Amino acid sequence: MRLPVAACLLLLAATAHAQGSDDTQPPSFDRPGIGFSTDTVPRGALALELGLPNLARDRDTDGVLSTQYSSDITLRMGLAERLELQAFATPWNRLQLRPRGGPTHTERGAGDAGLALKFALPTGSDRHSVALLASSTFATGDRDFSEGGTQYALGASYEYTFNDRWSGALYANAVRGAGADEFTWSPSLSVALTDTVSSYVELGFTDSDGDPTTAIAGAGVTWMLRPRVQLDASFDVGLDNASPDLQAGLGVSFYFD
Repeated sequence: MRLPVAACLLLLAATAHAQGSDDTQPPSFDRPGIGFSTDTVPRGALALELGLPNLARDRDTDGVLSTQYSSDITLRMGLAERLELQAFATPWNRLQLRPRGGPTHTERGAGDAGLALKFALPTGSDRHSVALLASSTFATGDRDFSEGGTQYALGASYEYTFNDRWSGALYANAVRGAGADEFTWSPSLSVALTDTVSSYVELGFTDSDGDPTTAIAGAGVTWMLRPRVQLDASFDVGLDNASPDLQAGLGVSFYFD
């Protein structure tokens, strides 16, 4: 199935379903941003989150400029109270390599896919919330867009609500497999600008075995177009030479129960 046609059909169907639903407040979506929300989807409900598309741009030490566009899909399914199953993939990627003074080379293909379990821990407080996310990513993608082996990750997200408008979060994630060990952590601060529009700022730090530590900073905005349809836009920029120059994305998320 061609991705643009499939995506359009999926969006039309999802929008139609969302328009027919009531005004029940959905749980927080996991996109955008480096971390994930501490909410889980209720039992029997679904959340669909799409990146349409994402952009990553970087120039390496040899002067090669790489520009990659990609789509990502995450389906969240509520299994029980505080527990959800996630299935995710990057079905479309386009990578353009442009050396200084040389011809441009373009690759296309699918990325890896995986499964995850997310569990929201009981805290007994309205201000504090914590969630864990354990995932496995499988080397199902094409060569240029695959990690080349199974990877396992364990992430944690902590959120603190200051008041009706402001909240802060701290995210950490450890990845192992496919010949690489990696640890990422990220603090963020969010604010509700209106009843339907929110914004956030974030920092992200990644330490990988054999590679320099990277640091990025960015921001994003979300807009609840309808009670169960969220649009988002975000970006991150590198803070040092080892970090990606630019990462950005647009997305849409839907909630069904």
